[in-house]
Amino acid sequence: MSRIIPFRKSRPRSQPRSQPRSQAPSRWFPIVLVALPLAAFTAVLALPFGGGGRDAAGAAGEPAGVRAGASTGDTEQARFALCSGPVRVTCVVDGDTIWYQGTKIRIADLDTPEVTNPGCANEAMLGRRATARLQALLNEGPFSLEPNPEGRSEDDYGRSLMLVTRGGDSLGAVLVDEGLAEAWGGPRRAWC
Repeated sequence: MSRIIPFRKSRPRSQPRSQPRSQAPSRWFPIVLVALPLAAFTAVLALPFGGGGRDAAGAAGEPAGVRAGASTGDTEQARFALCSGPVRVTCVVDGDTIWYQGTKIRIADLDTPEVTNPGCANEAMLGRRATARLQALLNEGPFSLEPNPEGRSEDDYGRSLMLVTRGGDSLGAVLVDEGLAEAWGGPRRAWC
């Protein structure tokens, strides 16, 4: 058998071992290719969840005191998804019930159409709209959880009864004003 000799390109002795300056940046390209997207992703995560870029007066038509970033001591903030599955930590169940940091909270000042067992198609549709609107309101920025003004801290189902406010104004009142909920304790509205 013949012997295999690897081919080595010989270089003239006068050529330096390091790469010429014109080729040096190409070795940094893979590092830059990974570092730039990683830096952009990190910057996006560092931004606040609320509506950055809005002026201090809030969006047109937005109720006073219910704008993202209202500086009134609202300290709670999270990214709320819709609840699904058996493990629930921070999510929206429906228009008047949420999970926040592992605690199930019934919003004390409103009642919304049912989504689990609606009486008709109209109630189901309104319930989905109320759920989506509550999720959007919670994700707009910091909020506060306040004790139920009626004194009860828990409902008959073991849920914590609380008000959710932003800038001192109830987020439940926003849903009532938009026709997606009714005030708690008032006359019962027929959703069908």
